[in-house]
Amino acid sequence: MTKLAIWWIRRDLRLTDNQALQAALEQSEAILPLFILDHKLLDSPWVGEKRTAFLFAGLVKLDEQLRDKGGALIVRRGSPQQVFHKLSEEIAEANLELVAIHAQADCSPYAKQRDQGVAKEYPLILHDGIAIRPIGTVNKDDGDPYVVFTPYAKRWLDEPPIAREGIISAPKAVKIPSAIASDSLPNVPDLAATLPFTAGEAIGKERLGNFVKGDDAPIFRYAAQRDLPFNDATSHLSPYLRFGMISPRLAALGAYTARGNASSTEERNGAQSWLSELIWRDFYLTILTHYPHVRQGAFRAEYDALAWENDEVHFAAWCDGETGYPFVDAAMRQLKTSGWMHNRARMVVGSFLVKDLLIDWRWGERWFMQQLVDGDPAANNGGWQWVAGTGTDAAPYFRIFNPLTQSEKFDPKGNYIRHWIPALRAVSDKFIHAPWKMSETEQQRVQCKIGKEYPEPIIDHKWARERTLEAYKAIKG
Repeated sequence: MTKLAIWWIRRDLRLTDNQALQAALEQSEAILPLFILDHKLLDSPWVGEKRTAFLFAGLVKLDEQLRDKGGALIVRRGSPQQVFHKLSEEIAEANLELVAIHAQADCSPYAKQRDQGVAKEYPLILHDGIAIRPIGTVNKDDGDPYVVFTPYAKRWLDEPPIAREGIISAPKAVKIPSAIASDSLPNVPDLAATLPFTAGEAIGKERLGNFVKGDDAPIFRYAAQRDLPFNDATSHLSPYLRFGMISPRLAALGAYTARGNASSTEERNGAQSWLSELIWRDFYLTILTHYPHVRQGAFRAEYDALAWENDEVHFAAWCDGETGYPFVDAAMRQLKTSGWMHNRARMVVGSFLVKDLLIDWRWGERWFMQQLVDGDPAANNGGWQWVAGTGTDAAPYFRIFNPLTQSEKFDPKGNYIRHWIPALRAVSDKFIHAPWKMSETEQQRVQCKIGKEYPEPIIDHKWARERTLEAYKAIKG
C-alpha cells in the first residue's frame, strides 16, 4: 500500500518554509494538499467579502504552484469531520494507507475546538508556523506567558536571530494520488481585482524583497515614516501573513538581514522598528492562545462593566466615514473601499469610536473584521483592546487621541484626507483638518458647504473626552 499523508492547509497557503508540508513529505510516498471550505467559517458574521475574495484568489494561485510541481490542490466542502470521513473511505478504496494528517496549529478558540474534534478520530499532527517563534516558547522564567509586551519583546529578542539555514525550501515535486478527486475550486469574486493586493506566495515574496532588500530599502525609512499614511512607507505584507502566503520566519529573516546591512543608526532603527511590529504579531497570537476569553470580552474583565453609549446613528456615521472629522473619515473610507487601513489611522479611528463616541470596542472590532483583507482575530482583537484601554498593554484609559492634532501631525498637508474625501480637495491647508471652521464665503469658494457636501462634526471632542474619563473613572473607582 502507498503511504499517504494529508497536508491540511488552513492559514499556510505557501510552499516555502512550511513545517506541516515538510513533515507530510518526509513521512509519506504521496501527499494530499487539502483545503476545506468550512461553512462554519465562511458563513460567520465576522467574515469579510474582501478577505474571502483574497483567500479564494490565493487558493487558485496555490493550485497553480502545485500543478507546476506535479501536484494539485484538493478542495472539499463541508465540516472537517464530514470531509475526513468521506476522504478516509476514498483513501481505503484506492488501496492507500493514511499515515497522518499534518496541519499548522492555530490559536483561535474555534480552531482549537475543531482540531480537538478531528484528532479524536483521525491521526492529526499539528506543527508550528503561524508565529515566528513557536507559541509557548517565549515565556517568563517560571514558565508563565507574558502579558505585557515590553518584557515579552526583550525575551523574544534574547533568542537567536532567525537564520537562513532554518528556512525550509519549497519542494521540487509534489506527488498526489490520481484516485482522489477535488471539488471545483471556489470562484474568485470580481471584487478581488479591485483590491490593492494580489494574492499568492510569489507576490508576497516579491513585496517582502522590495521592502527589505537593497541599499535604499524602504525598511530603512520605516521608523521615520511609518506613521504618515500618505507616504506609503509600510510593507503591506499583513494580508500575506494573515493567510500564510509568506512565512513569518521569512519576514523576520528579512528584518534581521536588513538590520545587519544597515549603514546608519537611522537605517538600523528602521529595520528594528519593523521587526518589533512582527513581534507584536507573535505577542497577540500568544495572548489569544492562553487567554481565549479576549474574543468575547476585555482582557481585564472589570472593563466589561463600562457604561457604553452605543449610539447606532453615531456608529453608522463612523462606519461610513461621515463623522465630520476628516482624518477619521478618510481612514474609514480607505477601509471600506480598499479593505485596508494604515496602522496609525487604525489607532486614531479606534480611539475616536471608543473614547469620543463611547461605543463598545467590540463593535469596531467586528466591523474591522468584516472589512479588512488582513483581518486577523488575534492582532485585530489586541489592537482594539489596546486602544480601548481594556487589554494587556492597554494605553492608560486617560490617553485619548485628539483627532485634530493627530491629523495635523501625521497628515500635515492633508494629502491623505484629500485623496479619500473628494469634497475636501479644494479646501486649503489652513482648514483641511477642521473644515467646519471655514467661513460661509470660504465654503462657497471651495464648493464645500459644511452640512451638505461634507458633514459637521457629530460630536465635540473636548466634551466627549470628559464624558469618557468619567465613564472610565467609574470603573477604576
